[in-house]
Amino acid sequence: MSKLEQIIVIEPPYDLKFKGPFTDVVTTNLKLKNPSDRKVCFKVKTTAPRRYRVRPNSGMIESGATVTVSVMLQPFDYDPNEKSKHKFMVQTIFAPSTATDMDAVWKDATPDDFMDSKLRCVFELPTDNDKMDDVDATKAAPVLNSNADATMSKQHSSSSLPSLLVVIAAIFIGFFLGKFVL
Repeated sequence: MSKLEQIIVIEPPYDLKFKGPFTDVVTTNLKLKNPSDRKVCFKVKTTAPRRYRVRPNSGMIESGATVTVSVMLQPFDYDPNEKSKHKFMVQTIFAPSTATDMDAVWKDATPDDFMDSKLRCVFELPTDNDKMDDVDATKAAPVLNSNADATMSKQHSSSSLPSLLVVIAAIFIGFFLGKFVL
């Protein structure tokens, strides 16, 4: 007997995109929609379990319901020359109508009951425009002058740690000015 076709609708269907910088946790969401008239159990698995946290990593989706799964990439030193082979698999099975214990449902299932969908991970570095949007969003710009901006972009090109320290210092100074001066 051949594998069953995936019953749930997965968004995005093929690629999980993580947008850097990767010096902090980067989160992307995976939506699982159950269009069937039966409950479906799901599990999310990865080829690199130490690099990711998945919440919830398993569960039950009621008929017609949608579950949002957060996939959190842990911080790491990104090398653009390294080709990512990380993949995720969303595994599903129909839940028996009397199902209450998901562990028992998975244990009792045969491999022919599984419906699998595979997604690959794509790492994207932010563009220069994205970096400028981030500075605007933090509202830390008033405490930085043009020399600091030039220094920050020069430091970012050589190493992300010094630029992170500049951003933290700018936020701290902005907080101090807002709290005590204004």
